[in-house]
Amino acid sequence: MTTLTEIWPPFGLTLTTPRLTLRPVLDADIPAAVAAARSGVHEPGKSPFSTPWAELPDDELAPNMAQWYWRCRAGFTPDSWTLLLGVWHNDDFLGVQDIGAKNFKTLKTVGTGSWLKQSAQGQGLGKEMRAAVVSYAFDYLKAEVAESEAAVWNKQSLGVSLSLGYELNGLVRDGWGDKVEEVQRVRLTPETFIRPNWTLKVHGHEAFSQYIAI
Repeated sequence: MTTLTEIWPPFGLTLTTPRLTLRPVLDADIPAAVAAARSGVHEPGKSPFSTPWAELPDDELAPNMAQWYWRCRAGFTPDSWTLLLGVWHNDDFLGVQDIGAKNFKTLKTVGTGSWLKQSAQGQGLGKEMRAAVVSYAFDYLKAEVAESEAAVWNKQSLGVSLSLGYELNGLVRDGWGDKVEEVQRVRLTPETFIRPNWTLKVHGHEAFSQYIAI
């Protein structure tokens, strides 16, 4: 019988760091993702996201998250894609690290975003999971640039970026929900990447790489 991974190759990708396992969010993982988000992601009224999804009431949060996971899969093409990776420590779902691209075959540029439940913050895990996807992008997908952004007040996110070698790449004024935010963009290349002192373990790359335009 054909497996789900054979039908949808992205499901077979797994990235492993010293403390974390990153793998695509399956439907069976959505309840764990919802529970992690409901446990708290940020201080009330201080959303670090351009869309304040984590502030939704419980009865809206769950379907909103599920729809987002399904929407990213449905919109996935070989050249423009968003891959949502659940972040696990042992059997504990901690959050999501995403990596995506538009016109990747030409631009060789990826963007990243992430969230961690509050109980997992402040332990260096955000840096570890970002280093994982950036290492994968540069070493396996042959990306030439990795980009990210954060509100100027989000020192934690910007601190992760700067610690990995990202360089400041301009300020923009943007509407986040019903608020106006000053947003700091950052940019990383293989030459400026400050690599971690561990080696990323990758499983399932060959099938995934045959599905996207490298």
